[in-house]
Amino acid sequence: MTREEIRQILRMPEKDFRREVMPLARETYRKADNQLYGMSMLGYSNICRNQCLYCGMRAGQKIPRFRLPVEEIVGSARAAKASGFSRIFLISGEDPGYGYEHLLQVVEGIHALGLEISLACGEFSPSQYQELKAAGAGEYVIKYEMGQREVFNRLNPSTDFDKRMAAIEAVKASGLKLASGNIVDYPGQTEEMLIEDIELMVKLDISWAPIVPYMPAKGTPLAETGANGGPAKPGERLKILKEIAIMRLLMPEIRITAQQPGDDLREGMASEQGNLDALMAGGNILFCDLLPDARAGAFRVVDHRELKGVSHFRKMAEMSGMELSL
Repeated sequence: MTREEIRQILRMPEKDFRREVMPLARETYRKADNQLYGMSMLGYSNICRNQCLYCGMRAGQKIPRFRLPVEEIVGSARAAKASGFSRIFLISGEDPGYGYEHLLQVVEGIHALGLEISLACGEFSPSQYQELKAAGAGEYVIKYEMGQREVFNRLNPSTDFDKRMAAIEAVKASGLKLASGNIVDYPGQTEEMLIEDIELMVKLDISWAPIVPYMPAKGTPLAETGANGGPAKPGERLKILKEIAIMRLLMPEIRITAQQPGDDLREGMASEQGNLDALMAGGNILFCDLLPDARAGAFRVVDHRELKGVSHFRKMAEMSGMELSL
């Protein structure tokens, strides 16, 4: 697909996109796999040292903070396996107080249970990614968020673009599978920037595109000022569906996040409408949150992050004509 063809899809009226492109993306995935992957997910720490302007867990944000001990994380993984899951996604803020040795213990303990492990814990050194791989991790999620150096550095003042891309390359060099992607339609993003982000995912040869639309998090600088000084608006839902479809056509066999919002943002990421639309555009992953409700509400990268469980997976699989795999 050329850059001009990507641009044509991004500019396509919704009616034409749903009639012409979504069915093509859905059929592309049906031929490649057609499984809906239900993945267990555990946010084990919402403490973060970073000051990303868009994130609801940024340092200084007034939310209840928590940090789960090793034994509780491994116990949650054991319960996930007993429920039929074969993979767990461990995610945290960039928490300097957690202790890298504790993270290694978590990975070793879960690997011993026979579960596949995806991690999203921030930037580490090349040797630390290698140690995580040796301990049993299989995939590392480190998003570049926005693929333009100046924009990334402005919105992520606690790190910088070159450092993030070096970490991404270190993940690949370690032998871990790389999951990476962007935020769609955040304030100030242009069409050309979105196209560049799509091309970067292809260039990085990712295993999973954990892409989401911009969703304002209350109290964050970007939510309050947007691109023009006023309150920011959520990313356009049609744009995330178009990116999902484009990524499916470009990379037929990768995993793509289908946990997407619908028109009513109060339904969070568990919107049946949003999830089904994403599946029909080529998405194939939904998540089951292992945190209890009280803590899940505090793991607030975005507002209204609510998820649903296995019964929701089954319903989405039936409605989309996909085969459910945990």
